[in-house]
Amino acid sequence: MKAARLALLTATLLLPATGMADGDRSARLQYILHCAGCHQSDGHGATHSGVPDMRGQLGHFVKIPEGRAFLVKVPGSSNSALNNAELTRLLNWMLQSFAPANLPADFVPYTESEVTALRSAPLDDVAAARATVVTRLAERGIPIQ
Repeated sequence: MKAARLALLTATLLLPATGMADGDRSARLQYILHCAGCHQSDGHGATHSGVPDMRGQLGHFVKIPEGRAFLVKVPGSSNSALNNAELTRLLNWMLQSFAPANLPADFVPYTESEVTALRSAPLDDVAAARATVVTRLAERGIPIQ
């Protein structure tokens, strides 16, 4: 696992900087270091292991308040070693990278103060919280896997 992470980190650092802002590069690096182990480098997850595919779906979560909160409160976010500013940048990068077409028209990026407030109350039951979000989205005609 260490070798795989080192290879991913090296590959990321060697990517050309053309067209990628420093904040995006930093967020992508944080994603690879903290999230790609489960969600894979392209966000496709490992559905056979219960890790959802974020591609094309993540943007739907921010369409409802409990979904927006869920993305901050899941253990991978709330318990990460990232500080609140880094987590804010990472979440916004993930939304723009994995599901830009599904973001609401009035999408407002996360702010550090929002992430700080939400992160202070992590989820007790992740599966139940996700099920609630998925049900509420389904009620709006938005199917989530």
